[in-house]
Amino acid sequence: MDLVNPTLVLNCGSSSIKYALISEDGESRIEGLAEALGNNDARIKHTHLDGTKEEISLPGATHQLALKKILNLIEQYHPVAVGHRVVHGGREFSSAVRVDDHVLSEIKRLSILAPLHNPANAAGIEAVQAIYPDLPQVAVFDTAFHQTMPEVAFRYAIPKELYEKDRIRRYGFHGSSHAYVSNRASELSSKNGKHGWLVAHLGNGCSATAVYDGQSLDTSMGLTPLEGLMMGTRSGDVDPSLHIHLHRTLDLSIEEIDTLLNKKSGLLGVSGLSNDMRTVEQAAKDGDKNAQLALNMFAYRVGKYLASLSCALPELTGIAFTGGVGENAAQMRADILSVMRHFGIKIDESKNAETIRGAEGSFHAEDSALELWVIPTDEEFQIAHESRMVLGL
Repeated sequence: MDLVNPTLVLNCGSSSIKYALISEDGESRIEGLAEALGNNDARIKHTHLDGTKEEISLPGATHQLALKKILNLIEQYHPVAVGHRVVHGGREFSSAVRVDDHVLSEIKRLSILAPLHNPANAAGIEAVQAIYPDLPQVAVFDTAFHQTMPEVAFRYAIPKELYEKDRIRRYGFHGSSHAYVSNRASELSSKNGKHGWLVAHLGNGCSATAVYDGQSLDTSMGLTPLEGLMMGTRSGDVDPSLHIHLHRTLDLSIEEIDTLLNKKSGLLGVSGLSNDMRTVEQAAKDGDKNAQLALNMFAYRVGKYLASLSCALPELTGIAFTGGVGENAAQMRADILSVMRHFGIKIDESKNAETIRGAEGSFHAEDSALELWVIPTDEEFQIAHESRMVLGL
């Protein structure tokens, strides 16, 4: 096991840095998480190449201090490049790009579309620049994969000036995950020729995408990650007039409504218990009616969205599930597919039950009209791959 010409992948959040150092062939990696940055309990949880784990306390550490420590931990492996997950690339970036002054300034400018994420992504880039100014960096945008959507899919039915001048449109997210999973599904499929996939990325954040021949044709998330599916704490689709209704009737501010829909809704809001699918499932088994309703709503809304997204595909090969829920909640997968009862889907129940805990595999019966796959996502590998492609490595 060795790390030959590795690429460092960074996913910088407002108070965290998720990182992975991935070998050229993708077979070996070091990974870790710096969390609670800026607080007294800031720390790095690091997994070495041999799998041993280490926790390092860094009280009050900034992003730059944490990155300096991370780079010290991996400096013996000599990374050849850094690939950054950047949440929003607007309509300016339709693919990964090498970071220069212009790209960095655009990432900062696009913070208006992702105020919680892009500033942290830019801070990560600047921290690496300060420590290793000659190390090439690449920005891989969550939104870029969805830039192949046709205008009929990405435009909102609002005055065109808002699109032309203010960039108000559907962008989509989880692009690296949807790209990786759809490509992997095509590699695994027994069908020859072009493939049409419905990819369900189901975790605390959830999105679904229609992918044909490697291109996103429609997706569930929109201008922001709030649109679309019911999620752990996000509401997904609601009546747009809910905002004004809550303001008029309960005197809630825009900020309070935004917090309600993003952080207090979804599985958490309906169940009144938790945003964790496992907790809600156990409560439902124990007879909690609100928990059961939350599960039923989640399954129905995902199934309904997948069915509608099939309209974007010239042909439909199958459905691929990924994310913490998509990879591990076998009963939820079955419940989602039962909503799509007109699609000729037939599940191999034993395979479905077995394909959990990181397992990759199919769970369709031999006479199923559609292929069914569970594919653990690997966004870090996808980011490393795209970064190497951009740099010609």
